[in-house]
Amino acid sequence: MNLVNVVEINNLPVENQLIELIFAANDGTEPRLDLWLAAQLPDFSRSRWQKLIAQGQVQIHSQISTQICTDKKYRLKPGDRLSVSIPSPTTLDLIPEPIPLDILYEDEQLIVVNKPAGMVVHPSAGHDTGTLVHALLAHCPLSSIGGVQRPGIVHRLDKDTTGAMVVAKTDFAHQHLQLQLQAKTARREYLGVVYGTPKVDSGTIDLPVGRHPVDRQKNTVLPIAQGGKSAVTHWQIEERLRSFSLLKFQLETGRTHQIRIHATKIGHPIVGDPVYGTGRSIGVKLPGQALHAWHLDLIHPITGEPISAEAPIPAYFLTLLQVLRNR
Repeated sequence: MNLVNVVEINNLPVENQLIELIFAANDGTEPRLDLWLAAQLPDFSRSRWQKLIAQGQVQIHSQISTQICTDKKYRLKPGDRLSVSIPSPTTLDLIPEPIPLDILYEDEQLIVVNKPAGMVVHPSAGHDTGTLVHALLAHCPLSSIGGVQRPGIVHRLDKDTTGAMVVAKTDFAHQHLQLQLQAKTARREYLGVVYGTPKVDSGTIDLPVGRHPVDRQKNTVLPIAQGGKSAVTHWQIEERLRSFSLLKFQLETGRTHQIRIHATKIGHPIVGDPVYGTGRSIGVKLPGQALHAWHLDLIHPITGEPISAEAPIPAYFLTLLQVLRNR
């Protein structure tokens, strides 16, 4: 075991180690366990620490007891000693599948793809094959930070949402891209066709989103006090189409189904949305919600140069617009 002071820990190797840390602050602060660990070992993301904590990899030796701590929100007390077991990365066991990819940008650090409608991003219940991750593994190496099921996945798109999506090839790129999303320096713009025409040309929706308290397959607007997380969506009208509108959405946060929930909440649900929409037919066959991740701006993790990727608008989306224009 390595007995280290917190100011020395960054010099240690971090894989396959059992490390002991001491929280020695006496200024009255009681930081959260996951935040403090992420600050001491920045090579690991906060989400990685949260997973290690949940897996029982952290023991806390206080003045009165020793316990395995699985609560990421545990508040550290002066004198707490932490034994942290950091296992070696799990080997990926997914079978790569040679599925064609529409590549918008690629280098040794990352890849930006144009995800088609109907493709799930990563394996999950009921989706063991045919995902974007399976396709990417057949094309290139991916970061291990996302674990066995989500290697390289920095952000996601819903199954039937099309468009630009960045995936990390290296752990360094993965962490850098996550920080860009958290700092809101990465820009994600979507195009969506909605029912109705907003009275104003632009606006911001600032409503927290969380798991629906009854229907666990859905998310909903949910107060933060009840478990919701901050969610902010900016929008503006690109084109008025009588009883419909083409909107451009810009994400400030990236909660699951955020745009779809926010659009419905302001009375303008996305056309074709099978979960949050109206269910009304418009005479055009759609693969799902008419929502397309159109534009992605980010900073290259190594060079610091800006990268801008634009995903062509899919044929079904263009057909829908043409039909609505001709009504």
